[in-house]
Amino acid sequence: MSLNIFGELAVSSRASLDQLVKAFITAIMLGWWVLLTVFPMSLIVGVDDYNSESDVIIIPSALGFCICFICRQMVARSLLDTLKAVSEDERDCIAVLERVSRLADDSESTVRAELMEQIPHIAIFCQENRPSIPFAFSKYLLPIVVRYLADQNNLVRKTSQAALLMLLEQELIERTDIENLVCPVLVDLTAPDSNDDVKTEAMAIICKMSPMVGKDITERLFLSRFCEMCCDCRMFHVRKVCAANFGDICSVVGGEATEELLLPRFFQLCSDNVWGVRKACAECFMTVSSATSQEVRRTKLASLFINLISDPSRWVRQAAFQSLGQFISTFASPSTNVESEAYLFSFPAPFLPSRDGERAPRTTTHAADCSPTPSTEDSVPEQSASVGSTDVTCTTLPRPEAVKVEIPEQELYNSFHYWRTPILQIDLDLELLEAKCNSSSEASVNSSCTQVSTPTLGRKQLEELIENLEPHIDDPDVKAQVDVLTAALRATSLDTHHDEAFLEPRHLYHSFIFFHSQCLLLIYVIYSLLCVLQDVVPQVLLDQYLSMTDPSRAQTVDMEIAKHCAYSLPGVALTLGRQNWHCLRDTFETLASDMQWKVRRTLAFSIHELALILGDQLTAEDLVPIFNGFLKDLDEVRIGVLRHLYDFLKLLHQETRRKYLYQLQEFLVTDNSRNWRFRSELAEQLVLLLELYSGQDVYDYLRPLAFCLCTDRVSSVRWTSYRLVSEIIRKLSTCPVLLVDFLGELVDKFCHSPKWSGRQAFAFVCQLAIEEDCVALEQFSEHLLAPLLQLASDPVPNVRVLLAKTLRQSLMEREYFLHSSNSHQEALEQTLVALQMDMDKDVKYFASVHPGSTRINEDAMSTTSSTY
Repeated sequence: MSLNIFGELAVSSRASLDQLVKAFITAIMLGWWVLLTVFPMSLIVGVDDYNSESDVIIIPSALGFCICFICRQMVARSLLDTLKAVSEDERDCIAVLERVSRLADDSESTVRAELMEQIPHIAIFCQENRPSIPFAFSKYLLPIVVRYLADQNNLVRKTSQAALLMLLEQELIERTDIENLVCPVLVDLTAPDSNDDVKTEAMAIICKMSPMVGKDITERLFLSRFCEMCCDCRMFHVRKVCAANFGDICSVVGGEATEELLLPRFFQLCSDNVWGVRKACAECFMTVSSATSQEVRRTKLASLFINLISDPSRWVRQAAFQSLGQFISTFASPSTNVESEAYLFSFPAPFLPSRDGERAPRTTTHAADCSPTPSTEDSVPEQSASVGSTDVTCTTLPRPEAVKVEIPEQELYNSFHYWRTPILQIDLDLELLEAKCNSSSEASVNSSCTQVSTPTLGRKQLEELIENLEPHIDDPDVKAQVDVLTAALRATSLDTHHDEAFLEPRHLYHSFIFFHSQCLLLIYVIYSLLCVLQDVVPQVLLDQYLSMTDPSRAQTVDMEIAKHCAYSLPGVALTLGRQNWHCLRDTFETLASDMQWKVRRTLAFSIHELALILGDQLTAEDLVPIFNGFLKDLDEVRIGVLRHLYDFLKLLHQETRRKYLYQLQEFLVTDNSRNWRFRSELAEQLVLLLELYSGQDVYDYLRPLAFCLCTDRVSSVRWTSYRLVSEIIRKLSTCPVLLVDFLGELVDKFCHSPKWSGRQAFAFVCQLAIEEDCVALEQFSEHLLAPLLQLASDPVPNVRVLLAKTLRQSLMEREYFLHSSNSHQEALEQTLVALQMDMDKDVKYFASVHPGSTRINEDAMSTTSSTY
């Protein structure tokens, strides 16, 4: 029939060439459809191979001579089903796999591609049935995958590459097969004389499979070839692939091989003449940095990254700025976390341990400097406990025997005694001192510490510091430091006039007082300078990060550069530590007031992480005002605050936290009333907030919100709110008076509600309260059981269905209600009998049996109303 149609079209003079081609294809397809439908076995099964009794399909050896490639493609697609059909017979399985090997030699690329798509599924099946098909994958299937990696057709190569990665992820290839069969082929495909496309794709496969095969195979078989490909002068596509995956290779081989072999190649790629290669380097910079040591990161990679930030190509600069925050985060010590920053902040800057675990640079002191006196270790404030937990080393110098000084108990907590720099020991002639000084002067001398002092800064060093800070004199903080340094410089000039008089006893006391005040002044100077000049991250990197809020950056680099700055702010803050928060404070405030709501939204989603890093004091000073501003922002910004509301509020003091009870109701008002997910998120957060407030606060402020959400017009919001109500019952169970009032209001608002959804909600809340043990069974029986049983006569079947589930699945499983002495047992049984005789078949079913699959989350919600 189809041939006749084709003949008529061929003879007709009006038939165009397109019509002839379409008619020919239609005829072929229709003919093969008839063959496959009417005579399936004659096509797929050989006459000698078909077994009518077992109805088993065996692919014939003559299949390769089939003219239609569509037929062979369909056979390749049905290979898995064929294997499943003959899986019980090992000989039949081997026969099918042998036919697969022959089908792999098909000349049609679509057939080979279809076959390769089925290989991973067949391999999984062979692995599951390994006892009946031993070594099937490595002998029959893996050689096909490896051979297709070098196929001339692009589709076949892509399919084989995806299949190989999938097999590696599923760990279906033995390690010996990877080394002997897969890796040598991939290395050969990256040879200099290989096809350009094949070489690029093979290099990409090597980079992707390196994390899967591990460090040993990567170093022995891939590393040298990878280094060669990084310097491929002819094909920039290969260099781009190497640059894009450079971080993964560094992570696999480790720090030593990265610094010795890979870093020189990385420097070459970062200065490549193709901007796409440099852009790929900027994108993977963080992973490369993570694989190197802190010294290499600071001395080499920092300057290299600055080159990328100032790259002529805008796309390279854009990628570099997007990776800047991530790169800065790699400067954090491996032991740095949010908790460790708590003790770091308790140290004044001159006493902070450095990021490498060693004491911050300062001159030699005695071990006794770490506490007021050895005998008062337990009396030192919390900072002293932190000192003991750090690796602070104190070098002891030979000195005269120290005089034991007694400090009054009330002075042990004096910060002056605890943190002051030790005073120079002076051998005083007390008789001369008595003749020249009064008793008060003598008391002050006796109370002085007799330890070796730290050398003070010289006049030249102070002048250099002032000169370095003068360009930034507009900053109020810097101006304050310049004023302090200027005062110290004047003190050094006065000190030169006292050098000669210092040796005379009559000037001894005055010199001592001057020296003491100078030491205190220098302590403040050093502390202030370290607060301004952080040494955790190279300052040039931090300056570039802070410049991301500059409006000019949006014009020259990226319109969303401020969003990337906000995204990486928590990581940068954690790296710098809370003692350096002043470096980021202005940037944070600038981002919080950015005109783009996406920037503010990003900050809103991460402000709880900043609060965890900074601690309660800085949070109250700097984050709470911004948080309050976000509460009044757009819904797109408010959702970020709302989603982590519990995480933020739990970090605040109780007094500050209670202030937000008055603002929770503002979340019920949204810009778009159809934004029901906002209210659903509020209900979920209120469940968490219950533990932060007292029972009275919950009753006064959270109870109205819960009841309001329970009447929401969206079903999902209501069901989440029902769980909130059950948790409020648990919270108030320790306050009997409040609990009775709450349960009474629950009965009035829901059990006696004119809407059937409210009465259904009451049954669901009762079921939750029983199953999750939110209330004592005695209290439940006294206040909720009688109203619950009244729902048996409800006119709406959905309410009675949920009642039947509650009684059968929850109440009747409790021994308290099954005990013969319980006064409520008879009422429960009568209600169940009435429900078992209900006119509705669903009610009758759930009241009669206890299906194992009918739980709260499945069936209770299945009886709910529509979403709106």
